[in-house]
Amino acid sequence: MNADYDLVVIGAGIHGAGIAQAAAAHGYNVMVLEQQSIAAGTSSRSSKLIHGGLRYLEQFDLRLVRECLRERALLLQLAPKLVKLVPFYIPVYKHTRRQPWEVFAGLSLYALLGGLDVHARFSVVPRQDWNALQGLSQDGLRAVFQYWDAQTDDAALTRAVMASAGDLGATLCMPARFEHANINPDWCEIAFDDNGVSRSVRSRVLVNAAGPWVNHVAAHISPAVTQPAIELIQGTHIILDTAVVNSIFYVEAPQDGRAVFIMPWHGNTTLVGTTETPFTGADPGQAKPLPQEQNYLLEVLHRYFPDAPSNIFSSFAGIRVLPTGKTRAFRRSREILFVADFQPKPRMLGVYGGKLTSYRADAQHALRVLKNVLPARRPIADTRKLALAP
Repeated sequence: MNADYDLVVIGAGIHGAGIAQAAAAHGYNVMVLEQQSIAAGTSSRSSKLIHGGLRYLEQFDLRLVRECLRERALLLQLAPKLVKLVPFYIPVYKHTRRQPWEVFAGLSLYALLGGLDVHARFSVVPRQDWNALQGLSQDGLRAVFQYWDAQTDDAALTRAVMASAGDLGATLCMPARFEHANINPDWCEIAFDDNGVSRSVRSRVLVNAAGPWVNHVAAHISPAVTQPAIELIQGTHIILDTAVVNSIFYVEAPQDGRAVFIMPWHGNTTLVGTTETPFTGADPGQAKPLPQEQNYLLEVLHRYFPDAPSNIFSSFAGIRVLPTGKTRAFRRSREILFVADFQPKPRMLGVYGGKLTSYRADAQHALRVLKNVLPARRPIADTRKLALAP
């Protein structure tokens, strides 16, 4: 087959960039099509955390937590200017659903899954030190735990991964609007608008990593592939132009028991998030914070920091892709899902969901799914060793 590329990837969010980097490192010829800009969607509207997912222990998702803790440790080495280890605090009150012994048990398992190294350990903050916790309410406070996780600038990290892919030979075409693709067992023909010019290329594999637009893209691929049942969930964050805290607080929303983070952002502001609201709009790019979401986050903030201001400086909303289920979105799996055609030699791979923290491991998984259809190539790099610069 005479193909222009081994892989064409649709979407330059963190997973599209990660798959492009992994494929280019493997020696494959890669093109990425991005309709707006790098990290234009969900990958710039997350909670800005590189973490193992402490709360996923409640769903007994030990594999995901272990993988994310391993990837966190790797990113701290590869991107020290982009990923910073920071202290997290968990206050436990009389009104919170989780008791001190439950949090202690969860943090102990978290440390065990993290290999019991110095970055996986936690401590109990002595009562005499509670007054130093930036005005944290002590009304009904029973215990405060401190552990370690990491914070990042999600958009900057995505740009760094995409730049790494480019250094390895991947081509980024932007702005480029995907139009349609015809796929057969031997190749893919992909048509797109390249900044106003109609183009088409042939590729051995098409990777649909369009984030919340994944099913929009899938609808323009022929023959049609069965799409998984998914739900788009909006997550809103608010930013206050005051430094309420200088560490990250992992708190329980009194309204429904969800996890909410209150954290410093860019030195002098405070970021609070996130919500989980079903998104019913036609275009995920038009997602906007809802007044009720902003009020929800302010209520959480003031429950734990009563003296915090109420002036919202700015806010943003991102869209998560989650499997449809009867349980609340908060309880559903964050595992990435790959949907492929023409098994065992797929020509199209759909990427659904996934976490910022595990993007590199997810990309390696994607290549394993495609190994039967991609040609033998000599790897030119190992993503476990590729430094990422801002």
